[in-house]
Amino acid sequence: MKRSVSVRLELELHDPADLIFSIAVAQGAELEAESFTISSANGELEARELIGRHGTRLHRLTGPTGKMTIDYSAVATGHAQPAPVDELDLIGYRRPSRYCESDTLFSTAQAEFAGVSGKELLDAVTSWVTSHLSYVPGSSLHTDGAVATMLAREGVCRDYAHLVVALLRGLDVPARLASVYAPGLYPMDFHAVAEAYIEDAWHVVDATALAPRQSLLRIATGQDAAETAFLSQYGARVDLLSMQVMAVADVLPRDDTTQLAQLV
Repeated sequence: MKRSVSVRLELELHDPADLIFSIAVAQGAELEAESFTISSANGELEARELIGRHGTRLHRLTGPTGKMTIDYSAVATGHAQPAPVDELDLIGYRRPSRYCESDTLFSTAQAEFAGVSGKELLDAVTSWVTSHLSYVPGSSLHTDGAVATMLAREGVCRDYAHLVVALLRGLDVPARLASVYAPGLYPMDFHAVAEAYIEDAWHVVDATALAPRQSLLRIATGQDAAETAFLSQYGARVDLLSMQVMAVADVLPRDDTTQLAQLV
C-alpha cells in the first residue's frame, strides 16, 4: 500500500519562540520521498531533528517574530517492522497520566469490564466508548482528559483515545496514544488512536472508526496528547493561522474489525 501525506501550517509568532514540530512520519517507515521546509520573511529556516521514543521524530528551531509557513510531505511505500517491546514501557503505560486518569476511572473500568481479557476486552472497551460518546468537532478543550470526556459524553478523536487508554490502564492493560496520518479520514485532519498491549504485541484501538486501521501511518507515540502534540511552543505567543492535512492511500483497505490490527 502506498500512502501519501502532507501538512501545511501557517503560524504567526509575536516574539521569537522555541518551536517543536511533531508532524514527520515516525522513524522506520519505508519512505519513497520526503520533504520538510520552513519559511519566513527572512527566507528558509533549518530545524534540528531529534529522535524520541518509539521513533518519534521531532523538529526543533527558534522561530523569528512574524509569519512562518511549514510544509511537510512524504510518500510511504511500506510499513515499518514492529519495534522490540520494552519492559519499562509495559510498566509506564499502565500508570495514570495527565490526560488518562486511570486511577480515577479504575472503579468504572472494573465494574464494566471485570473478567474480560484479550481481544474480547478491546472489542468491549471500543463498543462502550463508541456508545457513550458522540463525535462533536470543537466540543472539547485542550485541557480535557478522559474523566472530563466521559462526563461530557462527547469529544473528538484524541478524547476517544484518552478514554480508551484510561479504561484499559484501569484494568492493568498497558495502553498508549499514537498520533497518525489517516487515509480515509473525513473531515481530514491529524488523527489520534489508542494502542493496547495484548497477546504479546501492540494493537490499534480506534473507537471513532473514522478510518481503516490498516491505512494509518504513525507520527508520534506517548502517554497521551501531552507527548504527541503536532506543535509545542515556548517563550512567546504563537497563533495557528491555518492548517491543511492530507493523507491518501492508493488502495484504501476495508477494515475487518473481527481481526486485531497493528500500527507499524
